[in-house]
Amino acid sequence: MKIRTVLLGAISGAGALMALAAPASAYIACNRDGDCWHTESRYSRPGISFDYHPDDWYFHRRWEGDRSDRYRYRAYRDDVAKGYWRNGVWITF
Repeated sequence: MKIRTVLLGAISGAGALMALAAPASAYIACNRDGDCWHTESRYSRPGISFDYHPDDWYFHRRWEGDRSDRYRYRAYRDDVAKGYWRNGVWITF
């Protein structure tokens, strides 16, 4: 009986660790105009396409210092409906 309890506890603990080790799904989305923003989902809309980068891609770029770079980071809009940036304007889905 005791070995069964220990085994069950070990399996439960391993399952909990695996659940915590799952990577978070966050992205930097960029449109063809170079507007980039943080998002937690990949969107698919007809006629609109985005390039998705891993969330840490943001930290490996110089957003303001390099004028030759075509990308511009825009603030994450969690205060409004889901949408995307286009030419510096937030467009809702």
